[in-house]
Formats: sequence, C-alpha cells, structure tokens
Amino acid sequence: MTQQERPVQQLQWIADGTQRLLEDLGALDDASLDAPSLLPGWNRRYLLSHIANNAGALRNLLHWARTGEERRMYASDEQRAADIAAGAVASAAQLRSLVASSAQALWSDLDDLPLAAWSAQVITAQGLTRYAAEVPWMRVREVYIHAVDLDAGASFADLPPSFLAALLDDISARRSAVGTSPALALAASDAGTTWQVKGGGDTTHVEASVATLAEWLSGRPVNGLTDASGAPVPDLPAWL
Repeated sequence: MTQQERPVQQLQWIADGTQRLLEDLGALDDASLDAPSLLPGWNRRYLLSHIANNAGALRNLLHWARTGEERRMYASDEQRAADIAAGAVASAAQLRSLVASSAQALWSDLDDLPLAAWSAQVITAQGLTRYAAEVPWMRVREVYIHAVDLDAGASFADLPPSFLAALLDDISARRSAVGTSPALALAASDAGTTWQVKGGGDTTHVEASVATLAEWLSGRPVNGLTDASGAPVPDLPAWL
C-alpha cells in the first residue's frame, strides 16, 4: 500500500472493533459502568471516556491532514486528563452517547478524507511524525484492545488473527526502538510466526498462541504464561 491509498484493511478493522465495543457496552447495565476495567486504576467509566476522547484527538490529526492547519491530538496533557475525567463523571446515558457519537464522527472524517490527504504528515501524542494513512491503525488498537479491557466478555482470542499479528509487529518494533523492555524472542504456536524485541539482558524465549503473545506484549498480565525454561514471564513496561 502506498501512502496515497486508503488503508482499507485498517478501516474494516475499525468498523468491526467499534461494533464489538458498542455491543459489549450495550450489554452492560448502568451500574456496571462503575466497576473496574481490566486496566489497573481505571474503572469502566474512565476507560470509555478515554476511548471517546481518543476519537476526538484523532479527528484533530485528520483535520491537519485534510487542511494543512496544524492541530495536535491534545492541547496539553493536563487538558487531556481533564477531558477524560469530565467524561467519566457524566451520566451513564451521556457517556454512552459520547462513545457512540465520537466514534461516528471519527468514521465520517475517515470516510470523507481526500485521497491525497492520506500522504500528509502529522505528529502523534508521542511526538512521532506519521503519515495520515497510519491514523486508522491508531484507532484500531484503541477499539480492539480496549474492548477487551472493558471486561464485558471479549478476549484477545476473539480478535481477528490478522489484527493480532499486525499488533505484534507494531509492538515489537516500538519496544525495540524504545529499548526499555527485556530482550524477547517470541514464537506463535498456532501460526509459525516469530518476533524479536531488542532489549536488555539475556533473551527470554516465549512460545504461545498469537492471542496470548499479543495480550502479554501489550502489557496485560497473562496468568500461567512461562518462558522456555518454565519460569514466569517478566512484567513488561508500557509500550505507548
């Protein structure tokens, strides 16, 4: 895919992941929104507000790509935190509406983006310069991974294997570039694919399903996962 092509696969994943997320949210009653998510320190309300604010932030990048007017994802870290906190204390109805309407607004912007704008360069919240064609992937990660974090029934094993493989490619590259993770050699027991992570210390070898590897490499704890020697795998630092 050249940068001026629509990222069709990523857009399909967004549609699928958003549908999964909204269906799982719809299955939760209002009182359940106050329960913890699978992310330590985050309840479901905070997680959902974060997802909605992410949609707005990515719309800023698409505006930048479409018009050439610089518009960062967030005005500041403080404003980002304040916006998420405000959404988290909204009424259940307002929060549900915010998640759905922000997702629909982002989708409309993606659908309407002119072909030439996909090759425009924007800057992410991490300060990385990226093509606009990579913005959909940033949303894909949010809707799929946080659908699992919502703890409403979805698991990594329910996510498309092609997405999980792409996620492992992405996280491996990111962790290798940052260099704060232990050195890892990963092998998918159900796909015959391997990944390497450059890092410190002796290389830890881990073989598991693609879903399990993606769950662990994304920083989620996986009970019972061991390395090739039978020792528990190490905890991993954040990758974004």
